[in-house]
Order: sequence, then structure tokens, then C-alpha cells
Amino acid sequence: MFKFLKNKLKDAVGKFSKKVEEEVEEKAEERIEEPIEEKEKIEQPEVKPEIKEEKKEEIKKEIKEEPAVKEEVKKEAKPEIKKPEAKPEVKERPEIKEEIKKEKPKPELKEELKIIEEKPKEKKGFFKRIREGVVKTRLSDEKFNDLFWNLEIVLMENNVAVEVIDKVKDDLKKQLCEEKISRLGIEKIIKDTLKDSIRELFDVEKINLIERIKQKKEKPFVIVFVGINGVGKTTSLAKLAKKLQDNGLTCIMAAADTFRVAAIEQLEEHANNLGIKLIKHEYGSDAAAVCYDAVAHAKAKKIDVVLIDTAGRQHSNVNLMEELHKVVRVSKPDLKVFVGDALTGNDAVEQAKEFKEHVGIDGIILSKTDVDDKGGGAISISYVTNKPILYFGVGQGYEDLQEFSPDIVLANLGLSA
Repeated sequence: MFKFLKNKLKDAVGKFSKKVEEEVEEKAEERIEEPIEEKEKIEQPEVKPEIKEEKKEEIKKEIKEEPAVKEEVKKEAKPEIKKPEAKPEVKERPEIKEEIKKEKPKPELKEELKIIEEKPKEKKGFFKRIREGVVKTRLSDEKFNDLFWNLEIVLMENNVAVEVIDKVKDDLKKQLCEEKISRLGIEKIIKDTLKDSIRELFDVEKINLIERIKQKKEKPFVIVFVGINGVGKTTSLAKLAKKLQDNGLTCIMAAADTFRVAAIEQLEEHANNLGIKLIKHEYGSDAAAVCYDAVAHAKAKKIDVVLIDTAGRQHSNVNLMEELHKVVRVSKPDLKVFVGDALTGNDAVEQAKEFKEHVGIDGIILSKTDVDDKGGGAISISYVTNKPILYFGVGQGYEDLQEFSPDIVLANLGLSA
């Protein structure tokens, strides 16, 4: 399952990762000179003390040469030193002296002292930040788009829908352009982002079909199968009937495909193999009438589930689409299941969109996934339609209906843990 896409994706991710690493390495080498210059600038020895010593010598010389100036300085300094301005106030108000003694240093001053003491440590932190700037960087949007192109081509070649490619691209861009990335572990970042993106593609409301059927109080639970010709609707219906039997549920089949030659005989063969009753009319009869009879029979016999097979049709076939609308109105299904052929890739996705728009769908069964090397349809269909995949058809036997899990897709793409 998905072997071709798995190999292509692995190769594309490897090349993409290598190019991103080269780009980050190049940017890091460009920036490495800046911190070195800054470091040299900071560590350069100061020359201020020498300048001060020279000035002292000059000042001493001037004072020796001009004694008159020295005398004037002394005269001016003496009266200022002898001024006893504070002493009388202390004598007259001794309580102020006591307050001065008792007064503790303000917490703000303590904080300032602490900051002054820690200044040398900040210098170390500064260089640490410079080193981080050297080993971590961001890609520009333009460069990312250029590097992503090969990976985008691989996804398109494997029938991955445009909406999904855009999501994967946006998720990767967020990691590589908006966040700073290290030169180490880039491939892991890309793989983890791809893994998360693909898992999110299936983040829709899940349907546990067996539980839902069992929880319905008023029987029967009606399921209508829709899709185009040749996708495996009738076979998928028979596989689901076997699964219901294995879970202790009773069911009948309704041959509402009265249009295609041999459609009734094909369904009848499956019904006989499984020991299930088939409700059928003649070819060309009203498909809605077959559905009405099947539901009425199930109510009378207290059958748990009615499985309705319909004629394959394109949305452009107005008459058959009108007939399908009538089938839905009469049978009032609890679930409308779209059956798509995984091998058709994007075609299956487009068909699901059309059926969702015209008659509505609630869940999806993808047939032939066991021989699907590309996997684009399986990856895209749930995200595009916002409907859950219920089962994968993985073979020709009645037991070959695998309950869907995102882990199946991730494992087959080589992206599981």
C-alpha cells in the first residue's frame, strides 16, 4: 500500500532536508563574523588608566610652576571645609540622629547593588546569545518556496489534492520560516511536521458504525451506498454485511440498482454466499420502490440493518441523480456511504465532492487500497470532503474490509513513530 509514494516521499524529504541544511549553514557562516568582531571589540584592553596617569603628571607640573594658583585653591578650600552647618542641627534635634542610625538601606538600593555585581555575568550571557544566533536561523519565504518545489511535484505526481499540498506547505513554512531552526536535526523537524500535517488531514468527526447501529432504538438502521460505476460498491456492501454478521447484527440487502445489466444477479450471488435475504424487483422498475419494500420487511422482521445498493452514476447524469434523490427521500437513510476507487486518486476525491454536494454523504469506503501505490486519494479525500473514512477495501474476500485509522496511512508512508 502506497509503496510508490513512500519511496518518492522519502527521497524528496531527504533532498529537501539537505537543501534546507545547506541554506541554514550558508546563512550561519555569513553571520559568524559579526559576533567575533563584537567579541574582539569588547575584550579590547582599556587605555583610560594610562591617560589618567599622564594627566596627573601634567597637573602636578602645572601646580609646581604656578604656586600662586595653589595658594588661591587652598584659601578657597579652607572656609568650605570649616563650615559647621550640620552640627548645630544634630545637637538641637538628637532624635534625627537616632532615626539615621536605625534607618535600614532601601530594598531598591539593594537591587541596584545586586545588578551592578551581576554585570560581568551578563557579558557571558551576551556571547551565549550570539552563539545561538550563529547556529539558529530562519528561512526566507522566497527561499522556502524555491526549496519546497521538488517536494510539491512529488505530491502532485502521486495524486495528492491541491488543498492538501497547500496545508503541508503552510505547516512546513511555519516551522522553517517563522521559527528559528538549528542546523542540526532539520530532517527530523521536516518528518515530524509532515507526520503531524497528515494526521491532521483525518481530524474529522469519527463514526463507529457498529456502535451507532447498536445504539439506534428504532430498527432498522438504513445505509445507502453511492458512487460511480466500477468502483466496488456492490462488493463493499457485501463485505460490510459480513462485518455486521461477525458483530452479531442481522441485515438484508436491497437491489436498488435496476439500471445496470447483471447488477441484481451480482448482489444476489453475494447474498446467497452470506446467507442474507435479498429484496429485488425487475430491471427497469422504480429503485425507490425496492428500498421501500426492503425497509418495510426489515421493520416487520425486526432486522437490524438494511443495506441498499444503488446504480453507479455521474453527477452530470440528471435522470439517475433524480432517481438517487428519490431513493434517499423514500428510504430515509441513517447513513449515506460514498464508495470510491483508491486507484483513481484525485478522481475519487472529485467524485466524493460532487456526491456530497448533490445528495450528501456521511462516510467513505475506499476500495482497492491494497494495490494503491500512490495513496493520493486516501490522503486527500477525508480532508477535502470533511467526512471520515470508515473502511479500506484491502482484498477480494469478505473479510477484507479494514477499519480505517490514520496510523495505517502514516505507517505505509514511512512516517510512523
